[in-house]
Amino acid sequence: MSSVNIKRRMRPGGKLVIGIPFVWLLLLFLVPFFIVFKISFAEQELSIPPFTPLFKDDGSLHIVWQNYKDIFADFGSSLAALLNPFDDKQGDNIYLLTYWLSVKTALTTTIICLLIGYPMAYAISRANPSIRNGLLLAIMLPFWTSFLLRVYAWMGLLGQNGIINNYLIKWGIISEPLNLFYNTFSLNLVMVYAYLPFMILPLYTQLVKLDHRLLEAAADLGAHPIKAFFTITLPLSKTGIIAGSMLVFIPAVGEYVIPELVGGPDNLMIGKVLWQAFFDQNNWPLAAAVAVVMVLLLVVPMALFQRYEERELEEGKK
Repeated sequence: MSSVNIKRRMRPGGKLVIGIPFVWLLLLFLVPFFIVFKISFAEQELSIPPFTPLFKDDGSLHIVWQNYKDIFADFGSSLAALLNPFDDKQGDNIYLLTYWLSVKTALTTTIICLLIGYPMAYAISRANPSIRNGLLLAIMLPFWTSFLLRVYAWMGLLGQNGIINNYLIKWGIISEPLNLFYNTFSLNLVMVYAYLPFMILPLYTQLVKLDHRLLEAAADLGAHPIKAFFTITLPLSKTGIIAGSMLVFIPAVGEYVIPELVGGPDNLMIGKVLWQAFFDQNNWPLAAAVAVVMVLLLVVPMALFQRYEERELEEGKK
């Protein structure tokens, strides 16, 4: 059936249901994004608002490219320094460095959440229905507590005089406090803790719908459980893996609270750079340009991946 026939047969109620997400996307993403995009071509000014207008009084267009020039200054040399494992220098481009650290931290968090969350989601989906809701409740229970309080709790656990170090010294396991806080280890640990439920829930939603008769048929045909998992369960849970990974990766890239409280000075992520540009430097145009580049950094790969998925789906139908 062609898309034209589908549109003709679609009732007004169906159009309304489909239209609501598009209106939501327009109001809460596209409109604010274009406002930020417009500000990124302005120039910092001591006024309210603290940037020059896009159009002058005579109606001429006033576009400033300096903000993007600052972001991509020395881009090639800085990128080469980051990619060279034998070069200890990180390059002169602070923005490229923070983008790199943000993507690397978000990717590490996503992979660890997937490795931990997949077995948990699989176990919950295979659990007895009488206890399944209780297990799901345990996964969602941290959301009942303030996010900030949960991060502060980890600060109390991982600090030099924190609970973990105190008990390890008390039991004679270590003689000096371990460096567990304000470093890459604490950053990755708390990031995984904070975003793990966002990985588990989409995976569970996909795995609980899995037809277990397929696994029984594979076993009857002599397939080993591990082979049956990689040939049946894993491919059928692909949608949940993609959804969970996106729910973890996208907000993790722009995370500000966790790197600020537990990450340390060596883990400067893009959220902190945005905060400093907006509030410390009062440089809204530069902060807007940094935000636009970050959004494009996320949206473009997602759009390419979506296009790839559509092509695979079209080829599968042929």
